[in-house]
Amino acid sequence: MLTETLKKLFNRDLTRLKAEIEAYRNEANLWRIDQAITNPAGNLCLHLIGNLNTYIGATLGGTGYIRNRELEFSLKDIPKQQLINMIEETAKAIDETLEHLTNEQIDGEYPLLVFEEKTTTGFFLVHLATHLTYHLGQINYHRRLLDCE
Repeated sequence: MLTETLKKLFNRDLTRLKAEIEAYRNEANLWRIDQAITNPAGNLCLHLIGNLNTYIGATLGGTGYIRNRELEFSLKDIPKQQLINMIEETAKAIDETLEHLTNEQIDGEYPLLVFEEKTTTGFFLVHLATHLTYHLGQINYHRRLLDCE
């Protein structure tokens, strides 16, 4: 039951992430910073892709994804279409991984120690869904504030 809910939420919010990236009228603004806005939408998108591919795709799905978190915040000027393709690939990896998770895995311990204490896989997946929505909101505000010219 939780797995189906998570699949719907990740699909919904990755579709929204794709729509936000597509909505930038000026592609250069994906990478724009201004005053106290130090993480542009492009880097937040890369961060979400890295985060989800690491903690769901690689750890739970065995995709072989290797994360370079530093590059998520230092790379710039990746074309919009490439970001969109990466979001679509991430959505597929998540859906395939969640499709094969059993209730025992959801209720069991998440394989990595990410926080100070161990968590269940279900708890950590809910955390990842809320992490996605947090940064999705930041990207939405970034676009509305800095892509208006």
